[in-house]
Amino acid sequence: MRPLLPPGFFYDPTPDFGTDPRPFVAMMLVGFVIGVVGHVTRTRALVALGIGLIFLATFLLPLAANVLKSGS
Repeated sequence: MRPLLPPGFFYDPTPDFGTDPRPFVAMMLVGFVIGVVGHVTRTRALVALGIGLIFLATFLLPLAANVLKSGS
């Protein structure tokens, strides 16, 4: 019996996942750089933007890509 979770929460072992991790890693690194610059300049908006980019690149966008890919 399968748990009642959206299809994006299940691991797809096939190599035909269809997403390249490089854009996500690049966005995450940009988020870290912006966050560090925000800490150095003590700008809360830059720190928040950096944290948001890291969260977006490591969780939300890969999850959305997985859900959209498994839905088709």
